[in-house]
Amino acid sequence: MATIKHLFHIAAAQNKVFEAVTSIDGLKSWWTAQVSGSSDIGDVLAFRFKGSGMDFRVTSQTAGERVEWECISGFAEWIGTKITFALDQNEGKTRVRFEHSGWAATNDQYAAINFSWSRYMESLRQYCETGTGAPFTNS
Repeated sequence: MATIKHLFHIAAAQNKVFEAVTSIDGLKSWWTAQVSGSSDIGDVLAFRFKGSGMDFRVTSQTAGERVEWECISGFAEWIGTKITFALDQNEGKTRVRFEHSGWAATNDQYAAINFSWSRYMESLRQYCETGTGAPFTNS
């Protein structure tokens, strides 16, 4: 199984970054404007992109430090994959270790998703540092 990994720093408080990756309003501000559900352990978050998308079950969470989701429905290649955000402090910034694991193949779909994640990780950084991200919108 293959894993997409991104490691980067955000000049914002760790709790602010954690809120951005766990709250509905936060997720809407940097990933996709169409997010619904709940980010409590065991609950489901639904992410939509022009009507299609994925549903993730929140499988674990350590307040302020880590959250993990598992894809339970959506695009066939995504089902069973896991997304993890692990946060800590490093040199006065929040270090983000992002992983999207469980990919069956490193094919064109994997490459395209890796590219997209890079874009959305920068959107997350911009949202946390400036208050304005670049989430997917239907327009």
